[in-house]
Amino acid sequence: MTKRIQPFLIGAGALWLAAMLQTTALGQFGAPGGQSTGTLANQVPLSGRTGESGAVTATESPIAGTTTSVNTLNPSIQASGPYSGSSLSTLKMPFSGKLSLRDAVARGLEYNLGAVGLSLAMRQAHGQTLVARSALMPNVNGSLSESVEQINLRADGLRFSSPIPGFGIPSIVGPFNYFDLRARLTQTVADITAWNNYRSAQETLHADQFSAQDSKDMVVLAVGGAYLQVIAARARVESAKAQLATADALYQQTAQQRKVGLLAQIDVDKSQVQMLTEKQRLASLENDFAKQKINLARLTGLPPNDRYDLSDDVPFAEAPVLVEEDAVAQAFMQRPDIKAAEAQIRAAERALSAARAERLPSLSVNADYGVIGENPANSHGTFSATGTLRIPIWQGGHTEGDIEQAHARMQPVKGTGVAGRRGLLR
Repeated sequence: MTKRIQPFLIGAGALWLAAMLQTTALGQFGAPGGQSTGTLANQVPLSGRTGESGAVTATESPIAGTTTSVNTLNPSIQASGPYSGSSLSTLKMPFSGKLSLRDAVARGLEYNLGAVGLSLAMRQAHGQTLVARSALMPNVNGSLSESVEQINLRADGLRFSSPIPGFGIPSIVGPFNYFDLRARLTQTVADITAWNNYRSAQETLHADQFSAQDSKDMVVLAVGGAYLQVIAARARVESAKAQLATADALYQQTAQQRKVGLLAQIDVDKSQVQMLTEKQRLASLENDFAKQKINLARLTGLPPNDRYDLSDDVPFAEAPVLVEEDAVAQAFMQRPDIKAAEAQIRAAERALSAARAERLPSLSVNADYGVIGENPANSHGTFSATGTLRIPIWQGGHTEGDIEQAHARMQPVKGTGVAGRRGLLR
């Protein structure tokens, strides 16, 4: 009887062991991986630019309050978008009530919204570069789990019938417990799409760095131009005051001459009209002077009012003579907006290469090692290593869609080539 029972017990034990392996496989080898979709191409912005919109432009306008028929043009600087405002700078940079040109430029570079926005965009692009690089670097994770289970073998379809009366295998196994301490490694060996995504993110970061540098140049232009406009407006006010004093003196003189009968009343009226015209012109120029000071305050983070004074008086200096061809060549070498446009072209080209590389095979390695057992004192090491070669056959048209998007995003930045760059200089 004993010889007959032993084979039966061995077979039942094997079935029970199979059920146990089914439940503990997750603890030893981890959850089965889902269907891999492969690395997808990261698309660049449609406009080629990732920073905020806005510009600083040089314009020409007639001098406010001009009474003569001569068209005198006054050059001015116009800031639009985020460059026209700034955050309050007096919280960290105390203000004494007198603003120098150096102090105005320093406040603009630190608090003008145009420069601040592009600096934040540059930081965001740097973070995106790190994320794209992480797809090429090893990824290591650790886990510690403790499981307590009770299994119903009958519910899993395992039913036992014993030929021995009074002897049977229970359908309920457990409760039992085990712990799993494991480290997992994932490494991309060869993935052309991920590599081009990283290179595209690098070029986008370079473009944002050049754009941030260009934004600082525009802030200097805006603040420096606004500072000079305030000086010019103040000079026009002083000139108008002198002309008003002259007109008032002439009016008083003609009025006295009228009293003694030397002039007619019409001459007195003419001098009075001239004096009132100069007074109106002075009021207009004073309003323009106040607006220019408020505009400078907004660019530099000061309270938006005109209750401050300028401490610098910038004298006139003639610009050096520069040939057009030399100016264009110098701009190609030094202007950061041109370099940003070139970096945007390279980023778009890398994004297109990444989209095309979705058709190529990729190779990755997954491995894990850990210990599993009832407790740390009663445990044993387990490991697994898997190399996966993914060969894309058909992705439902996803790859073709990514390539078409990348082509569409290439067109706007292509306009920033040599011909487009010359257009930027006009």
